Amino acid sequence: MVGAVDTDSSDAPLVVRVLPDVAAIDKEFDYLVPPGVDVAVGDVVRIELHGRRVGGWVVAVDVVAEPGLKLKPLAKVSGRGPSADLIDLAGWAAWRWAGRRASLLRTAAPPGVVRSVGEARRPSVSTTPSPESARPEWVDRALAPARAVLRLAPGADRYPLVQAAVASAVEAGGSCLVLCPSVAEADALAGRLRREGVSTAAMTHDGGASRAGAGEWAMAAGGASAVIGARAAAWAPVRDLRRVLVLDEHDESFQQEQAPTWHARDVLVERARRVGAPALVVSPCPTLEALGWGELVVTDRPVERAGWGRLEVVDQRDLDPALGPLFSPRLVDLVRGGGRVACVLNRTGRARLLACGACSTVARCAECDSASIDDGSGGFSCARCGTERPMVCLECGGARFKNLRLGVSRAREELEALVGEPVAEVTAATVGGPSPAADTRVVIGTEAALHRIARADSVVFMDFDQELLAPRYRSVEQALGLLARAARLVERGNARDGRLLVQTRSPDHPVIMAAKLADPGRLAASEAPLRAALGFPPSVAMAVVSGAVAPEFMEAFGRPDGVKVQGPVDGAWRLVAPDHQVLCDALAATDRPPGRVRVEVDPLRI
Repeated sequence: MVGAVDTDSSDAPLVVRVLPDVAAIDKEFDYLVPPGVDVAVGDVVRIELHGRRVGGWVVAVDVVAEPGLKLKPLAKVSGRGPSADLIDLAGWAAWRWAGRRASLLRTAAPPGVVRSVGEARRPSVSTTPSPESARPEWVDRALAPARAVLRLAPGADRYPLVQAAVASAVEAGGSCLVLCPSVAEADALAGRLRREGVSTAAMTHDGGASRAGAGEWAMAAGGASAVIGARAAAWAPVRDLRRVLVLDEHDESFQQEQAPTWHARDVLVERARRVGAPALVVSPCPTLEALGWGELVVTDRPVERAGWGRLEVVDQRDLDPALGPLFSPRLVDLVRGGGRVACVLNRTGRARLLACGACSTVARCAECDSASIDDGSGGFSCARCGTERPMVCLECGGARFKNLRLGVSRAREELEALVGEPVAEVTAATVGGPSPAADTRVVIGTEAALHRIARADSVVFMDFDQELLAPRYRSVEQALGLLARAARLVERGNARDGRLLVQTRSPDHPVIMAAKLADPGRLAASEAPLRAALGFPPSVAMAVVSGAVAPEFMEAFGRPDGVKVQGPVDGAWRLVAPDHQVLCDALAATDRPPGRVRVEVDPLRI
């Protein structure tokens, strides 16, 4: 290890090893501990490094420094930080997602200064619910395996499962760590547990310095019975971890967008594996990655059918052209009727969709069934697998196509004209503004609307083909996840006539049939062999390299055994390997050149 040189070094015998909180440095340095100062592994400290004072974490204590090397003392011990097991976990995650340990430890560190961690009270938690809250039989089946995947319909109540998971962890003498896809859901769940007297730490701070957030962090580290949060809570301090639970594991919010692109589900199950704690992931539509990891547990068919609600499909090929493709008579009836209606139109950032002018069939790829786009040279090309073909309809042979491009803003204007009242618009650009007014009955937006409103009596997908045929290898999983989210909103609306309305030119698509029949397993059964045939995860491990110095990085990367290098395409390279061991070892062995390079392991949207 490297020592920080100081000609006036103290003779104090205790030496610690520190990882600086500096993005460009992934080395450890040895420092002296001043007399009378207590320090432990994980503590947050300040050090002098290259003429400036920076933060860092103690990664080892009582180390033996290199002989003859004069060391500087620690400038300051700020407070408690990530435990030794989280520091080790950060090393594994840095290898797994080709990143720096410092960026991961920042997530694991408290949002403010924590001087000490006390002992949280662990009250007994009843494992025998009262008759009014009798536990469903599937709860015990889900908690029995060491690694389980529970397929639970979106409308089913998950609270009895959370309650039982926390109780089992407390009975085992420890704590339960629960992940939710959003901060709002985590706060609501934490509040419900606290009202029942369960010692609960809510890890829902925004990442900035927060006295409340630091208090919750200290409570989690002190041994709260339940530790609950969103993605970042995968790195929460938990004393005596005895069970982990991930709700809605299919949700994309669990993957970090900035590199390293770590996934909270994978971090949490690895963390559970290291301490021998049972792990359970829950989803109405589990991903192929989850299904390949754990034992599948399903509820009874009546429970699953009821939880998906009523789904109605409108075949847009049968609509009167004068009405346009988005405003079917059924949609008009819904928005003019009573109840709150959320309309979803994902236009922004999507590939163009072309439909045959004769039969209105969407132009698809003949190989992988994704959407085909005009390649600008008089033919079709597939953005998913690259297949090219003549501009001819596969259904009727027609050669004339129409472009479908009506956006949210224009659709909102037409909806307002139809209903004769204000219609709220929700997109990524409006998420930071005020919430749609509670008295706005009709809302239209991108998929952001499904996360922004609390409930709806009906949800309408105005052009679902944009999801079904999106040029992404995970498009069908993501499309079914949207239907699941919408089904939960309708369930919260408690409307007797509530429903999901899906407008599409592909009414028999496997995604729609899976939701209509409340059987997500049929989609997984068809998608797994297709992914394997096309060479997409989880049958392979994949990474995408881009950035200003990506060419220099790829030159250093070379052509290691077992890794297929594809590209560059638009300044990005795709790396494919049979498994993560081969891929991540090759990435870890490559020195990064100075400058910006992004290595995205397990890309979600390609």
